[in-house]
Amino acid sequence: MSAGQTLLLALLIVPAIGALFAAGMPARLDRAARIGGTAFAAAAFGVALAFLPGAPAGTGARPAAAIAPWAEIDVPWAPDLSLRFHLGVDGISYPLVVLTAALTMLCCAYCLWRVPDPGRGRLLVALLLVLEVGIIGVFLALDLVLFFVFFEVVLLPMYAVIAVWGGDDRRRAARKFVLYTLLGSVLLLVGVFTVVSATGTADLVALTDPATRQMSGGLQLFAFVLLAAAFAVKSPLWPLHTWLPAAHTEAPTVGSVVLAGVLLKMGTYGLLRVAVGVAPDAAARSAPVLGILATAAIIVGGLVCLAQTELKRLIAYSSVGHMGFVLLGVATLTTTGFQAALIGNIAHGIVTGLLFFVAGGIKNRAHTGDLARLGGLRETAPALSGVLAFAAIASLGLPGLAGFWGEAFAVVAAFERGGPLWTTLGVLAAAGAALAAAYFLRLLRRVTHGAATPAVSALTTAGRLRPGELVAWSPLIALTLAVGVVPALVLGYSADPVAALAEVIAR
Repeated sequence: MSAGQTLLLALLIVPAIGALFAAGMPARLDRAARIGGTAFAAAAFGVALAFLPGAPAGTGARPAAAIAPWAEIDVPWAPDLSLRFHLGVDGISYPLVVLTAALTMLCCAYCLWRVPDPGRGRLLVALLLVLEVGIIGVFLALDLVLFFVFFEVVLLPMYAVIAVWGGDDRRRAARKFVLYTLLGSVLLLVGVFTVVSATGTADLVALTDPATRQMSGGLQLFAFVLLAAAFAVKSPLWPLHTWLPAAHTEAPTVGSVVLAGVLLKMGTYGLLRVAVGVAPDAAARSAPVLGILATAAIIVGGLVCLAQTELKRLIAYSSVGHMGFVLLGVATLTTTGFQAALIGNIAHGIVTGLLFFVAGGIKNRAHTGDLARLGGLRETAPALSGVLAFAAIASLGLPGLAGFWGEAFAVVAAFERGGPLWTTLGVLAAAGAALAAAYFLRLLRRVTHGAATPAVSALTTAGRLRPGELVAWSPLIALTLAVGVVPALVLGYSADPVAALAEVIAR
């Protein structure tokens, strides 16, 4: 077995062992279990970074196929059913793998200092590690059936995180999350069955190569609609987003960070990798509809955010608009648009993860997320107020910070696509970006400025940043700056495979 194959397996095995370790420890050793789980999460992050020295970033040597893995495992899984255990990593999936490993590590580290239910923190850490296995598995899977299996692995752990450690209305939010996700799962299963039955293979490398596997136009369209709808539920994309605000509002801080930071990316990644890659002709026919839905999500998300009065719900609804920019980039079916979608995914994971961390810190101190009761935060908690302002400004797309590139490139891609429809969509999307500035500046005015409210006045020394917050938040602040100043940290890896995918669609 090569070094690359060993690393691929380690990306799944290390967090799985960590989950078993943390869950198997007795309650009296809860903190030791959390420390051990965090160590396993850090080891998984180290494994993800180990791909860096050999990663062909920006080599200019464009791969011949849409998927050309740097490292690959392809062995029989269920030979009688022609199923294979096929894993691989390339420039499209690699940044998402690193993001998943990093956020999981930071969430586990955060649990060393802050646990919603003391005594059961080890179980929360174990569930976070199981989520990491499922999410990374989705990004590595190069077999449609294996992709579906990993896609489903995250369902029950995320339900448990919300239902056990969430807020007062956690059970209703968890049930809504499960019902919507199961709907998406059914659509995905039917879509996978359609593709495999029509082509005789579940191998994504073969399915994305038009020279080896081809479906008729009508069948492609049927499969694409099923797959796109399934991924739209998971992302979630408007108008299938209604489970998201409740899940975010009720989830514990680390649950919201994982949910927004990487779990939603399973949907947008699947849309690009699977739906567009497997059915490119149908994607081209459906592109105008996707573009219209994306722009509607940007506008509607912005308007709804302006009406929000609760901190975490506002951040949750902002994800609808940000995912709209990702969808707009994919809908253009251009190299620029695909790059916009990929860096938009990464930026959203970093910045929104930071926003939910800060929102959790504020709610834990003030015991409320009501914007009307959080005024004057900078008076008693200037450091907390400053981090909130930094994350909000990054999320609204200020140049020089991570949130800028995805939104800017998506608008540019729409104009590059040309024609009255795409030009109009580009203009509307740019207006949607202005709405993001409006609702985040409104948020800062209501929360950080003015006279301190009674809930905020009581903070005093509690307003200082705690060790766990410094450990978990500092890397995200650094990444927001790094990706904003040097977007090649993400785009360099994806340039060649994205160009190859765009060529496949253009044929």
